[in-house]
Amino acid sequence: MRGVIMQGTGDVTVADRDEPTILEPTDAVIRVTAACVCGSDLWRYRGIVETTGAPMGHEYVGVVEDVGADVRTVAPGDFVVGSFIASDNTCEICLAGYQSRCVHAVGMASMGSQAERLRVPLADGTLVATPEHPDASLVPSLLAASDVLGTGWFGAVAAEVMPGKTVAVVGDGAVGLMGVLAAKQLGAERIIAMSRHADRQALARDYGATEIIEARGDEGVEAVKDVTGGLGAHSVIEAVGTHESMLQAVQSTRPGGHVGFLGLGHGVELSGRLLFSSLVHLHGGPAPVRRFLPDLIDRIWRREFDPGRVFDLTLPLSRAAEGYEAMHERRAIKVLLDPAA
Repeated sequence: MRGVIMQGTGDVTVADRDEPTILEPTDAVIRVTAACVCGSDLWRYRGIVETTGAPMGHEYVGVVEDVGADVRTVAPGDFVVGSFIASDNTCEICLAGYQSRCVHAVGMASMGSQAERLRVPLADGTLVATPEHPDASLVPSLLAASDVLGTGWFGAVAAEVMPGKTVAVVGDGAVGLMGVLAAKQLGAERIIAMSRHADRQALARDYGATEIIEARGDEGVEAVKDVTGGLGAHSVIEAVGTHESMLQAVQSTRPGGHVGFLGLGHGVELSGRLLFSSLVHLHGGPAPVRRFLPDLIDRIWRREFDPGRVFDLTLPLSRAAEGYEAMHERRAIKVLLDPAA
C-alpha cells in the first residue's frame, strides 16, 4: 500500500509500505477514507524533532476491513472515527477521562495514518462507529474529531470555559480555531482570538470569536487586559506550544482563572515565582480525545457545527509533500489527504 514517509527534515515522500494485518486479537484494520497533516507533524518537517524514515500521521477516519477475535464494538463495514492515541477505555485512567494516558496507550503516530490502510490497536477502546456511512460532506468534520476538534474541546474544558466567561485563545492554527469553536459551543460570553492572519481571523469569527487581537507577547497580554477591565480573561486556551505562547497565556489570565494548554511544548519554562504569584490554574497536555468522541460525532451528525471548514486544502495522498509545504509556509491552515484520489 502507499503511505507517507518522513525521510528527513523537509523531505516527505509517498512510498510503498507493508499492508497492515491483525497482530493482536484486539486489533482492527481500516481502509483510510481521509487523513490529514497535523501541526505537530511540522516539528518533524522543520527538523525540530529529528526524524528519519518514519511513517507519518495520527488522524484518521475510515471503514473497518478486518477485526481481531476479541473485538466487539466495531465490525467490518462500519465507518469509524478513532483517536490519535489508542486506549483500552477500561483502565482506571481511562475511566477517569484521560484516555490519552491509558496504561496500555499506543500512539497512532507509530502506525502512520497518512496511508491507504491502518492497523488500530485496542479497537474497542479507540474506535467509535458512526450511525451509518456518512455523506461525503461530513467526512472532513468527522476527521477533525479524530484530533484537532477533540484537542480544542479539551483545551476549553481544561480552561473551565462556561457560560458568562471571557475566553482568550492564543494561537490561530487549527487547534486554536477549534478552541474558539469549542468555547462558543460551551457558552462563553466573549471569545478573544489572537491572530494576525486575515483568513484565520475570518474563520475564527465564523466559529464564534467576538474580538480579534493581533498583538503578541507583552503587547498581546496588555491588549487582553485592556479589553477585560485590567483583569485578564477568565479562561485562556494555549494552542501553540512555545515558551512565548505559554507566557502569553498565563499572563493573559486573571487571578483565579484557568489556562488549558494544548501545544506540544518545545522549550517551555515557567518560573516558580510566576506560577506562585499568578494564582492561575494550569491544566492540559495530550488531549483525551476518546472521552469526547461520542458527543462530538453526535453533534457533527446533527450538523450543529462544521469543524471541517478548518481544512482549507485537500490533496491526493500522492501529493502529501505539497501539503506539508503549504502548512509550513502558512498557506494552508490544515491539509486533508485523500488516499483514494
